[in-house]
Amino acid sequence: MTKRPRRNHSPAFKAKVALDALKGEQTIVELSQRYQVHPNLITEWKKQLLEHAADVFSKDRGTNDQGPDIKDLHAKIGRLAMENDFLSGALGRIGDPSGKK
Repeated sequence: MTKRPRRNHSPAFKAKVALDALKGEQTIVELSQRYQVHPNLITEWKKQLLEHAADVFSKDRGTNDQGPDIKDLHAKIGRLAMENDFLSGALGRIGDPSGKK
C-alpha cells in the first residue's frame, strides 16, 4: 500500500470546502470524495469556520493586517540612500588611478 504524501491545503480551499459543508446540500462523505480529503478534516474546517466567523466582521481585526510602520520604512530608505552614496563614492575612488588604496 503506497502512502500519499502530506498535502497542505490553502486557506481558500479550506473555506470553500467548509462553506459547502455548511450548505448541507451534500453529506460530509460525499464532500470528502469530491474534494479528496478525509471527512474529519472537513468537520474540523467547518468547526473552525463557525468559531471564527465573527472575526470577519470585527472592527479591531485590522491591527495585524496593516503591515510595517511607515516611519520605520522611511528611516530605512534614508539609511540605504546614505549607504549607496557612500559606496558609490568609494567605488569611484577604487577605479581612479590617483585614488587612495
